[in-house]
Amino acid sequence: MISLRYHTVSIAAVFLALATGVLLGSTSVSESLLSHLGNKQDSLRHQVDQLRAERDTLKGKVVDAQRFGKAIGPLAVRGQLDQHSVVLMTTPDVHAQDREAMARMLASAGADVTGTVRLTERFTNPERAGQLQDVLTRLLPAGVQLPVASAPGTLAGGFLGPVALLDPRTGRPQISPQERAAALGGLSDGGFVRVSGDLRPAELAVVLTGGRARSENGNSSTAMMARFAAQVDRAGAGAVLVGRTGSGAGNSAVGAVRADPAISSVVSTVDNVDIAAGRVATVLALREQLDDRAGHYGSAGNAQGPLPQPRG
Repeated sequence: MISLRYHTVSIAAVFLALATGVLLGSTSVSESLLSHLGNKQDSLRHQVDQLRAERDTLKGKVVDAQRFGKAIGPLAVRGQLDQHSVVLMTTPDVHAQDREAMARMLASAGADVTGTVRLTERFTNPERAGQLQDVLTRLLPAGVQLPVASAPGTLAGGFLGPVALLDPRTGRPQISPQERAAALGGLSDGGFVRVSGDLRPAELAVVLTGGRARSENGNSSTAMMARFAAQVDRAGAGAVLVGRTGSGAGNSAVGAVRADPAISSVVSTVDNVDIAAGRVATVLALREQLDDRAGHYGSAGNAQGPLPQPRG
């Protein structure tokens, strides 16, 4: 007769064998899995090394292209703006190096850069729109009529355009030097603009902005600057709105202009002023403006091409 002790020992032996088999099997699977993962890791590491090498090569090409552009850019635009004048207007997010590089390229083209009007954050802040409108109305020079539309960008452009630009029909200032000093002084005292030196009126304007809008008020300030550029263009011989790489997106002023047929038909845009090619495109776009043509240039998908065709 089989005893209870025999049953117990038999059952224990079965479970022991089962446990041993599971352990041996899992060890084999684990070793196989670890081996596979190790091979996969080596493969991924190799791919990462390849991508890093490609990235470094591309960076080197970009640096070389920038150096080439900086060297050849002034030669490409030489004489394009001889005997013409340009005023720079900049938004608060503009990089100082972009502003300075743009001024140098304009000078290389033969342009007389008559000064810079730096719009402040107070100027572009939608919450300050009422204060800005009050100041513009109070400082309005005699003979200058603000647009009927009440949008801040439209009013501001309708005010600063005649202040900073020559009459395109006569080539003469639209207001007296005293009125210009009072208007710019009042805006400066209110914290809305900063003006470099003794600003003289110019034929053309470059409205220099930053890149893709990131703030919560991005859409409001974007629409404001698009309308601002349109009014500045109407006040003089033409205007080009430019921004850094990425500014062709719809949430930027450049993108907003390109999306609005009424504005894009008169205001030119460039979406990569942070590189030499973009600054060359800006000069050539100003030349087009003098010929009553507008175009949209840069590297974004909504650009017509990298740059206009230069005049002979």
